[in-house]
Amino acid sequence: MLYIGIDVGGTTAKAGVVDENGHILVKSSCKTGIERGFEDIAADMAALCHRIVRESGHTMDEIAAAGVGIPGEQSPKTGLVALCNNLGWVDVPLKERLCTALGVPVYVDNDANVAALAESVFGASRDASSSILVTLGTGVGGGIVVNGKILTGAHGAGGEIGHIHVDDETQECCGCGNQGCLEQFASATGIARLGREALEASDQPSIMRGKEMSAKLVFDSVKEGDELAIQVAERFGSYLGKALAGMTAVLDPEIIVVGGGVSKAGEILLDYIRKYYKPCAFKSTKETPFALAELGNDAGIYGCAKLILG
Repeated sequence: MLYIGIDVGGTTAKAGVVDENGHILVKSSCKTGIERGFEDIAADMAALCHRIVRESGHTMDEIAAAGVGIPGEQSPKTGLVALCNNLGWVDVPLKERLCTALGVPVYVDNDANVAALAESVFGASRDASSSILVTLGTGVGGGIVVNGKILTGAHGAGGEIGHIHVDDETQECCGCGNQGCLEQFASATGIARLGREALEASDQPSIMRGKEMSAKLVFDSVKEGDELAIQVAERFGSYLGKALAGMTAVLDPEIIVVGGGVSKAGEILLDYIRKYYKPCAFKSTKETPFALAELGNDAGIYGCAKLILG
């Protein structure tokens, strides 16, 4: 049998047909976007799935199920997507719509959860029985895998690393409605904000000046020895390293994996996280290894297929 894995993002939804050995046969994408309504996006996702199945040379009769990763929460009680800030969804029946349109069982979970599952089977944490994945993109996501299973919690909020409270001074609201969340400092948008603040607060020369601010610019500048960029990287590392130290005191994973677009900065990113992680970590977790995610943009597709297979 074959499976469909769908990774839903704020601008696109990527889908792939996956075989029982975890090989992606065909993959493609369609647009999403907060400006579009739920019904239109759901219809486009269903059409995308039908199209890639045809392109794979198979039929929907050969599809056992579909797995969907969303940047939000699926309520285990109602089966609805309770909240998806990136798309403006509140209590939408995604599972029901796709079940009807595809004619197969549909499994829905948080996108970082399914990426964590994918890395634990096919990627950086494949040799570990327990792991934490933190994804640094537009927001900060997280997934926790213990003995091959995603830890979702009683309300589906397990692994919401980005919404750990890390700062008491911030007045600006996070997308979740709270203030001082990790996501506001360690996401791509958060790092860019820290970069702009650093430039505004100092007249110190910086190669970041006069350029469009981004997390990539910050870490590229760090590699060039830019002092203001290094200050931003230190703040980023402090927030994320300390938050992960707290998580390992509770979960004690075998490995911590860092993924998402920001992780393309490479090992230098992990250096700043480790610098603040170790002094705050519990004694027996100080040497917990860090690794960069390996599956890139296909992690969601792989993870959704694994979500079905169990």
